[in-house]
Amino acid sequence: MKIRLLGSAAAEGIPAIFCRCELCQKAKELGGKDIRTRTSALVDDNLKIDFPPDTFMHVLRDGDMISDFEHLIITHTHHDHFYPEDIRMRTPDFAKDFGDVLNIYGNENVVQRCHETLENEKEYFNIAPVQAFTTNEIGGKLITPLPADHKPDENSFIYFIEKEGKTCLYGHDTGVFPEETFNWLAQRVIDIAILDCTNGLIDRKTIHMNIEAVKDTKAKFAELGVLHEKSRVVATHFSHNCGLLHDDLEKLLVPFGIDVAYDGMEFQV
Repeated sequence: MKIRLLGSAAAEGIPAIFCRCELCQKAKELGGKDIRTRTSALVDDNLKIDFPPDTFMHVLRDGDMISDFEHLIITHTHHDHFYPEDIRMRTPDFAKDFGDVLNIYGNENVVQRCHETLENEKEYFNIAPVQAFTTNEIGGKLITPLPADHKPDENSFIYFIEKEGKTCLYGHDTGVFPEETFNWLAQRVIDIAILDCTNGLIDRKTIHMNIEAVKDTKAKFAELGVLHEKSRVVATHFSHNCGLLHDDLEKLLVPFGIDVAYDGMEFQV
């Protein structure tokens, strides 16, 4: 199972669009791994997780492979993860030779927004709801939505992805996992866990995690026995508000066995 992280930033991106804070100014100067687009991922080229406004930028940067996916799963409806107006670009008025029907999966809010936005083009999309703890076969992978602690007015999900005995926990956006999510994961083995680290060194008592919460989550996984010696834990979804460059994040996380994501990072699980 191949996983490509298309973006690694929170809603504002880094540098943030209208921001002149010290972190954003340094990111502009340094470029490279300090330039972060809104978070999304591609799994085995045929499954995309989330559809941020930066999807167009990802296609420009990475080429056609970013737009050839057949399945799209959405974590929640915050605009930096779900921008359905651009999904409309995959219809005859805006594109040619775009392939077969696109399968879109998400919670009830995602389904409703898709039906509203794609009302006149529904024949080009298969829009299906998913439920927490219910495993679905999608694009040759088993995918289970798990409850997140994030958007209180909807069922926000993180996703557990399985293929040929390998597993990935796509674990953001969320604060500290609900106990029911930990309990479900306690019966599994995680090869790679990709975790929310939006807040850096800022107080973690929010709908996102920070560095301490990521470290605590890894420790909880170890306590539950779901990690093995080759398991990887990766922190992502960083906000410019945490004031940390990529090198700063590595100094704070790598000593604890936690990798720091960057745009274009790839894993073979």
